[in-house]
Amino acid sequence: MSGGKDIRDKIKSVKSTQKITRAMEMVAASKMRRFQDRMSASRPYADKMRRVIGHMAHATAEYPHPYLVSRKEVKNVGYVVITSDRGLCGGLNSNLLRTLMIKVRQGLQDGQKSKFCTVGGKGALFIRRMRGDIVSSVSHLGDKPHIVDLIGAVKVMLDAYVAGEIDRLFLVYNHFVNTMIQAPTIEQLLPLPPDAGVGARKEWWDYIYEPDPRVVIDELMVRFIESLIYQGVVENMASEMASRMVAMKSASDNAADIIGELQLAYNKARQAAITQELSEIVGGAAAV
Repeated sequence: MSGGKDIRDKIKSVKSTQKITRAMEMVAASKMRRFQDRMSASRPYADKMRRVIGHMAHATAEYPHPYLVSRKEVKNVGYVVITSDRGLCGGLNSNLLRTLMIKVRQGLQDGQKSKFCTVGGKGALFIRRMRGDIVSSVSHLGDKPHIVDLIGAVKVMLDAYVAGEIDRLFLVYNHFVNTMIQAPTIEQLLPLPPDAGVGARKEWWDYIYEPDPRVVIDELMVRFIESLIYQGVVENMASEMASRMVAMKSASDNAADIIGELQLAYNKARQAAITQELSEIVGGAAAV
């Protein structure tokens, strides 16, 4: 019954894999809840910052910050691409990078060159393989990312924007909608879009700065960029855990189906072997 032994070995192997996928599913579910709490806590601050900066962009400021000034001609475009460091999370990274490549190809048709800042190993690997221009990168942020670990790599892009080497800067990440839906998102980071932060009625107002507009606005813009990037990282990590949880659950269910099919095949092989042995015994008794 060598065939039956092979099937038993396959069943044992699939069961071992199923234990691993179930464990990874539970770990991802636990981490997803933590990231959801962190994401929910950071969203109000990021939304409020968008509203404040949106009002500043519409107002006639005493000090027009470079981040708020639109440029007529766009020749160079920068992308801050946030992906995961690890795989086994379904099509999360591939869907995001596919959306990014569509945007980049559209820019190429308009004569625009692209530069990239990558947050996460998967995005850096993909862009290097596509021979993209990576000017800065950061990875392995762990389960508790801090803005200090991010701002160094992103500052390279911000300095390039101020120097005129980049005319427009985009933030690319997965927006967490719910456990089953993670939407690839590309939003303009710099300069601030004209309709960003304002309400449905397009209301806006100016501010009185104390003691000096330059000092206040410079500090506020730094906090604005930090809040958006941190929010993107947290959203992407929550999306990663949700996608991994769903992928591992699907793998566990598939393993259960395979085990059922193998068990049926084993029972058939075992029954065939028993039937053959009985036939041999009956044939031998008849010969005697």
